[in-house]
Amino acid sequence: MSVYDFNVVNINGEEQSLRDYEGKILLIVNTATECGFTPQYDDLQDLYEKYASAGLEILDFPCNQFGNQAPLDNQEIVSFCDSRFGITFPQFSKINVNGENAIPLYKYLQTKKGFAGFNSEHPLTSIVESMLERTHPDYKETSDIKWNFTKFLIDRQGNVVERFEPTEDISVVEKTVKELL
Repeated sequence: MSVYDFNVVNINGEEQSLRDYEGKILLIVNTATECGFTPQYDDLQDLYEKYASAGLEILDFPCNQFGNQAPLDNQEIVSFCDSRFGITFPQFSKINVNGENAIPLYKYLQTKKGFAGFNSEHPLTSIVESMLERTHPDYKETSDIKWNFTKFLIDRQGNVVERFEPTEDISVVEKTVKELL
């Protein structure tokens, strides 16, 4: 099984096979428009512009499960991302990444790469950890998605090769992407 075996719903509400991205390097990310990590859209767009021609695709899955930080509907999200960040990578319909309503793709991703900890040097790490300790005390022992802007890197064969928490520096993500390209 690989990520290519999953169908998702695109931003226009149409079912789409991830097989459409077969042979590409994928960075799959759950996003939110009103999060402390939202400025990462700039980093993601820069990464996309640098490496799309070499085979990188960034797949954006908005999610409102963390602090209700993605309250907009799909078209409002597109408008926000276009006007604020000039996003040109594919965006998909808002989803759940955790729980019984999580889409199958995200359930699969979590079985392949679990939580490995936050970057202790990131300025938002202590805030996220404090929130999680109150709401999800065993968060370090579970593989579920902890917050917005968690990223999964997929190789050209559809294998999950890395998981980056939102506190990971984009330079680390870029280095790993370049290795796969």
